[in-house]
Amino acid sequence: MELKWTNTLPRSLILTGFVFCVLSVSKPSLAVEVFADSEVVVENGTAGVLRCTFKSSEVVSAKITVSWSFQSNQPDTQFSKEQHGFFYFSNNQADTDPKVFQDRVQFVGDINKKDASIRINPTQFSDNGTFFCAVKNPPDISGTQARVELRVVSRGSLPQSNTPVIVGAVCGALFLLVLILISICVVMKVLHNRHDYEGCITLESTRSPPPPPKKKAEPKLQGPRSTSPSGQVQVGAEGPTHTGPVIYVQLDHSGSRNSFHKMEPVVYADIRKN
Repeated sequence: MELKWTNTLPRSLILTGFVFCVLSVSKPSLAVEVFADSEVVVENGTAGVLRCTFKSSEVVSAKITVSWSFQSNQPDTQFSKEQHGFFYFSNNQADTDPKVFQDRVQFVGDINKKDASIRINPTQFSDNGTFFCAVKNPPDISGTQARVELRVVSRGSLPQSNTPVIVGAVCGALFLLVLILISICVVMKVLHNRHDYEGCITLESTRSPPPPPKKKAEPKLQGPRSTSPSGQVQVGAEGPTHTGPVIYVQLDHSGSRNSFHKMEPVVYADIRKN
């Protein structure tokens, strides 16, 4: 039994040490991470903003602290040998060292939004150097500080930004494209209307013309008529006239039955249809 216990003890110690190592290695991931621009270039006499943001696993509290320090890149200055702190933020209050920047430093960040940026206004040539931003949010107090290089140049030496030119060119191109589209729409509409109009004319032309209105027959004047023994109507001076049938009637005035064979005077009646 004793031999078995002695073999089990080293295994427990090894397991405990392994867990401790894992926790020790993973602990830096809980540290505050600070971010800043690598370089900022401003003209002399203008305002320069040094941005600094951070990320923390803990909730931002009143115990958070922000510190800015500066090291000049000019060898003839007193700040060229080491970092010199000039800004400190704690308990929602900012404190600056007037010996460095003569009250030209302002806090423009928002701690609740994890922003610890500052502004130097106006900048001077003596401000050329490296700025360091450090943030501590207990219990996250470990982590590296961010650094940003500030270069102050003469006025007019900064390259002009092409952003306005690009924006103007894009806007002009879009405006021209809109005009082209509108013109195309107008032309298509005109052609469509003309096509419809020509179609209407073609349909009208293919239709058969309506019959002419009937004119009422005008009465013709008849010329003088003459009756021939055969019952025909003579043609007058104004053209031929209608000739109707001629009926001859023989009248018997004697009243006797055998009067058919008697010779009596005959009256001829000329009955015609006009």
